[in-house]
Amino acid sequence: MSRLSNLNPIKWLGGHWIGGRTSTGLATEGGGEIPVRLSSRDYARGRTAVVREMGFDQTLLWVVIALLCWSLVMVYSATVALPDNPRFRNLSHEHFLIRHALAMAIGAIAALLAFQVPISRWEKASPWLFFGTLLLLVLVLLPFIGREVNGARRWIPLGIMNFQPSELAKVAMVMYAAGYMVRRMEVKERFFRAVLPMGVALGLTGGLLLMQPDMGAFIVIAVIAMGILFLGGVNARMFLLIATLLVSVFAILIMSSPWRRDRVFAYLDPFSAEHALGRGYQLTHSLIAFGRGEWLGVGLGGSVEKLHWLPEAHTDFLLAVIGEELGLVGVLLLIGLFMWMIRRIMQIGRQSIALDQVFAGLVAQGIGLWIGFQAFIHIGVNLGALPTKGLTLPFMSYGGSAILMNLVAMAVVLRIDHENRKLMHGGRV
Repeated sequence: MSRLSNLNPIKWLGGHWIGGRTSTGLATEGGGEIPVRLSSRDYARGRTAVVREMGFDQTLLWVVIALLCWSLVMVYSATVALPDNPRFRNLSHEHFLIRHALAMAIGAIAALLAFQVPISRWEKASPWLFFGTLLLLVLVLLPFIGREVNGARRWIPLGIMNFQPSELAKVAMVMYAAGYMVRRMEVKERFFRAVLPMGVALGLTGGLLLMQPDMGAFIVIAVIAMGILFLGGVNARMFLLIATLLVSVFAILIMSSPWRRDRVFAYLDPFSAEHALGRGYQLTHSLIAFGRGEWLGVGLGGSVEKLHWLPEAHTDFLLAVIGEELGLVGVLLLIGLFMWMIRRIMQIGRQSIALDQVFAGLVAQGIGLWIGFQAFIHIGVNLGALPTKGLTLPFMSYGGSAILMNLVAMAVVLRIDHENRKLMHGGRV
């Protein structure tokens, strides 16, 4: 039996939602319970609860805005000295700040447009979005289209920004996997009919990403797909079988690649003479940055490691700069914001499923898995808890495509919350 089928829908009678307040949510007339809070405000006393109609969760929006503002400060701090490096000597000290702010402005416009699109249209368009993303992943590999940086061909130049199709692939996989599970709900107990086509889609995406190469994006997309399969109610034995297969594939990819193996060995002993100036260089300087930060940090702008010691301090190792300048307190505050955000996104997804909006619920939870897992990997890599992997910190690290797709994804979550509120107020979506 699917986990989705165990959730009781809400009942609307006589102009009000029938149910009473419980310790975890709102109890329905039949004794079931909506698994999340419906609003930040207390409900009216008694059995009647009227849901206040608002556009969307404003607290969630303000948390995102706070992260973006914090991001502007930290990216500027991490890049203000880069023009002193001969590699960036032709750039101004505000170059990365201006481009980061421009990416946020473009992302905000795209998010406003995405918010206007009903979730039902996203559901219908999800297969086309996925196939369009596959086309872009092919185009980026062409020498006269894709841009190569440090041996990786991942970007399509668009003038005002370089677009990275792998970031779009994360959104596309969330949409496609959610739509797939809704379409295949009746056969999810049968392995080949329910899971094999999804495996083919994941394999095609992963193969194209590995040709760039971008194993980090492949790992994130695989986690998104697996998470949605699990939340969609795939048989536990099938899930374990697929998970084992994916872990085996990643293990083979690491063992078959000398430079990937070197990263793992460097992670195990970064301060050794063999690795300290090689594969372990970034990790050693990241750990030094955290050590200098101690409890309260050395002060905003006071980082030493960002002064040409720590490579990619504004992208893959932004948390190390935060740890050095703002200390343990700053790192814990950031982690707390991400934990609250992911918890709220997952609540919105559960709420949609309780309202029988399965596609919307799986999309929200898939976005929560994506942002949460990528943040977890970034934090783990910076702290030396995980092998070095080039993944940005969502909403924080420098990167136009990542910021753009993060904001579009959050707009979709807010749209889902908006439609939930309309349904709970007796409206239609």
